[in-house]
Amino acid sequence: MSANNQIDPRGPRFGAAITNLLSLIIFFLALDAGTLTFAYELLAFVWFSFLWGSVYGNSRHPYGLLFKKFVRPRLQAPKELEDARPPRFAQLVGLIVASLGFVLGALFGATGLAIAAAALFVASVLQAYFAFCLGCQIYLGLRRVGIIRG
Repeated sequence: MSANNQIDPRGPRFGAAITNLLSLIIFFLALDAGTLTFAYELLAFVWFSFLWGSVYGNSRHPYGLLFKKFVRPRLQAPKELEDARPPRFAQLVGLIVASLGFVLGALFGATGLAIAAAALFVASVLQAYFAFCLGCQIYLGLRRVGIIRG
């Protein structure tokens, strides 16, 4: 695998911390009818960020660029790099969950939106604070059974 396909694993964790905060805000905004519209707008921002990450990858994701510019220079070099494909796939999984937020919101109103925000919150907690990426694990499982080749 070429060096271009390797990323600092702390970058996606930084992005997950941002998603974690945004999903928590969406959850609480969804609980009040007066702020429900803003909850959907914020979900649209999160949706777009996942779309960007799944199309362009974590290195060109806005959160990844923030990490490279402001955070990584203050850290020691990473002990190891990781394959960029699983975190990129994880962005696609996040995109699907955020999309489900709109569908659940249309079907069940604020409760549906809150459920999707809670799912994003749990996944981002695992990634940001425990370095356990659910989307990456799904990628590896799909690769193991031969659905994804690479």
